[in-house]
Amino acid sequence: MNPLDLKKTVNLPQTAFKMKANLPQLEPRMLERWREMDLYGEIREARRGRSAFILHDGPPYANGHIHLGHTLNKILKDLIVKSRTMAGYDSPYLPGWDCHGLPIEIKVVGTKSSRVDPLAVRKKCRAYAERFVAIQREEFERLGIFGEWDAPYLTMSFDYEAETARLLGRFVEEGSVYRGSKPVHWCITCETALAEAEVEYADHSSPSVYVKFPLLRGNQRIPQRINGRRVYGLIWTTTPWTLPANLAICYHPQFEYSLIAAGEEIYLVAQDLVEEVVRECKLGEVRVIDTVRGAELEGLVFRHPWLERDSVGILAEHVTLEQGTGAVHTAPGHGYDDYLVGVEHGLEIYNPVDDSGRFVPEVEHFGGMNVFEANPRINAFMRERGVLLGEHNIQHSYPHCWRCHSPVIFRATPQWFIAMDHADLRRRALDCIQQVEWLPAWGEERISNMIENRPDWCISRQRLWGVPIPAFYCRDCHEPLLDAGVIDHVAAIFQREGADAWFAREVAELLPPGRACACGGAEFEKEFDILDVWFDSGASHAVVLGRRDDLPWPADVYLEGGDQYRGWFHSSLLIAVAVQGTAPYRMVICNGWALDLEGRAMSKSLGNVISPLDVMKENGAEILRLWVSSIDYTEDARLGEEILARLREAYRKLRNTQRFLLGNLFDFRPDSAVAPEELEEVDRWALARLAWVVERVEKAYEAFEFHGVYHTLYRFCTVDLSSFYLDILKDRLYISAPGSRSRRAAQTALHIITDTLVRLLAPVLPFTSEEVWLDLHREELPHQSVHLAEFSRSADRYRDPELLSRWERLLEIRERVMKALEEARQQKQIGNSLEAEVVLSADQPTLDYLASFDNLRFLFLVSHLETKLLEGSGEIEVEVSQAPWRRCERCWNYLPSVGRHPTLPQVCERCLLVLQESFSVGQS
Repeated sequence: MNPLDLKKTVNLPQTAFKMKANLPQLEPRMLERWREMDLYGEIREARRGRSAFILHDGPPYANGHIHLGHTLNKILKDLIVKSRTMAGYDSPYLPGWDCHGLPIEIKVVGTKSSRVDPLAVRKKCRAYAERFVAIQREEFERLGIFGEWDAPYLTMSFDYEAETARLLGRFVEEGSVYRGSKPVHWCITCETALAEAEVEYADHSSPSVYVKFPLLRGNQRIPQRINGRRVYGLIWTTTPWTLPANLAICYHPQFEYSLIAAGEEIYLVAQDLVEEVVRECKLGEVRVIDTVRGAELEGLVFRHPWLERDSVGILAEHVTLEQGTGAVHTAPGHGYDDYLVGVEHGLEIYNPVDDSGRFVPEVEHFGGMNVFEANPRINAFMRERGVLLGEHNIQHSYPHCWRCHSPVIFRATPQWFIAMDHADLRRRALDCIQQVEWLPAWGEERISNMIENRPDWCISRQRLWGVPIPAFYCRDCHEPLLDAGVIDHVAAIFQREGADAWFAREVAELLPPGRACACGGAEFEKEFDILDVWFDSGASHAVVLGRRDDLPWPADVYLEGGDQYRGWFHSSLLIAVAVQGTAPYRMVICNGWALDLEGRAMSKSLGNVISPLDVMKENGAEILRLWVSSIDYTEDARLGEEILARLREAYRKLRNTQRFLLGNLFDFRPDSAVAPEELEEVDRWALARLAWVVERVEKAYEAFEFHGVYHTLYRFCTVDLSSFYLDILKDRLYISAPGSRSRRAAQTALHIITDTLVRLLAPVLPFTSEEVWLDLHREELPHQSVHLAEFSRSADRYRDPELLSRWERLLEIRERVMKALEEARQQKQIGNSLEAEVVLSADQPTLDYLASFDNLRFLFLVSHLETKLLEGSGEIEVEVSQAPWRRCERCWNYLPSVGRHPTLPQVCERCLLVLQESFSVGQS
């Protein structure tokens, strides 16, 4: 027999599972298969009646293609849903989209919405949102995410709009909704109020000014003049444009204030800030005349620096000593603290700024000016009048509109609010937060601080694309009409026709019959403000959950980015606590941001944007899924070509492990498996190790620690399997007789490992795992898809901590031997490890331990192994030399039996027996 014939007697791997995946081509074909078989529907049916686990999807915004942040978040959600499904839960995934709001309206009509046809704008907005829902849906599906893509929830659906209105009615019925004029964040570019979640902070240059207010009427401690010198209140501000609205100066009742003489004037300044004021205002030599407690400053009357208006001295706890003068310029129409103290002291909530950020005409000297453009002019005007004591510019964090990125202002306008302290909403929300599990744990403190310190919820927006606030105004007394009965009536119309009906119908068609105002008036006008879109999205749990048996309320988990502590997490909580009395979620998970390799946010201006669509086109979705599963997602996640290269290599190793397993099962059938007691000890070790891996991976899935899943499975594939078990198994798999007990034992272990591993990997690598599943079960599929299966329990019976412990020492010794073999290779003593014979010297206990293992040479991958007693401290010595015998042309071992058989001198005794018994070759 020639060498070519011998090769045909070796059981080389055979599989259609390719070494190169070609994921960009494989994945679309797999998606088409799943669609044709309605895989998601099959999964739902398979889990019907099981215990529910609900991840409620936070609606992404229907605007633009998906980005890397979407990818990170959606894959994380899919990992949760898929792993819970394979753990046996009924875990549906109903995706949703946030469709209303400013970004879409700006795309359609620009930043201004006045003088346009509301219905035409809303029609275009709806079409725009529908377009991007379709685009993003296809892109999310391309990532391998399973869900009810054909019937997602949309905040612009008629049902959703109607239910949103009804939820507002619940707040109205409770008495927590009111209309008031109070300062809110206002974007002068978009001309609308902004929610807390719609405000971002960025560096901004502002003028820092110290302004003198002459004392007009003092008291016994603080006269108008001291020794002929005029007394001034001194304030500091970075918003000179708010000075035309000044009505008071606030002092802290417990602070000490100094009267400091500088030249011919005396200034009233907090004692602890005197040195800073002297330095900033370049006052030179000053002298402290007297010190008084803040409580004594109440009732002082100052004159506005240039207007014929008084500014009163009042006391307030919000005054600090962090910077400035310890005296706070107070304009109740332009600041929340100012507003609160203004209400307390009966001040007018005065706002002389219009919607576009310009002073109204009656503002002396500055009427019609943009407030930010007016700042330098106001400063110049005060300098001319001699009331500007100090001035310079500062860089500081300042609120900006999240959409147009323009700086915003605080501006008092008539708005609709939900009172945070009515019916103990704030306290109840804080109590509910403590009942929720937060990951990371610091999320609890973060959202608690936001709830505790937030003002009343401004729920009105001065735009068109959203759910209208169904309020009416009496034409006689101008009082608003907003009650639960009216809202329910309007909501029923929305249910049939959508919220466009508010703009299409006349008032009489919207009001319930016979409704009149308390004053007796029967003529009304409609409110044209829309609801805050965070109320829209925050209502999703009430619209989606509890309406189907498989979508119970509350959700088990919410998962979004860190901005949602003041967004969706926040608004969902407030609505749920008000309506249901508890939080809408049992657990909240927060993922980090997707950044570039240098830790920078991705932006077009920096040119560092990585599109997930481009990554999928070049690498496949599996690489993105591997990225998400490999990181600690609670921290910011970086991605770039260097990381992508590492992920491709990791995927290649995982795939090659699967390919080896499948290739060596080509002639195995489950009914030919050997009994557990017939397995060799190394097989039982591999299965005991597998049982440990299964336990660790399932716990990691349960704890949402997906990087623990990835690293455990990756190490098992590359270290336990590829570098050890599969490496030493090659001889038994390739060289043994095809149907021998020894080979079947190895295949039995491999089949259990492959079947268990493919299920554990399925949530992470759904496309590849499906490919493995179809190859593994090519004869008879237990399920049409791996995603219909559950995590396997096959390895449980092999759990054996004592066996794993027994092998730890052997693996350490093997590592020593492999290191010595590598050194011998580098020194050209041997070509590969089978050319070697090894002498292993150790103390007697170690030799006795090694003697308890069968076939050590196969475990160490050498042709011959000899052990020798080493007297001494218990160290191990390894000696490597060239094996002196001929090589067997079939198994490649160097053995003394090679050359002894007269007709087959090229094979060893072991191979000869196989050839004789299985191939009828070499028999006499």
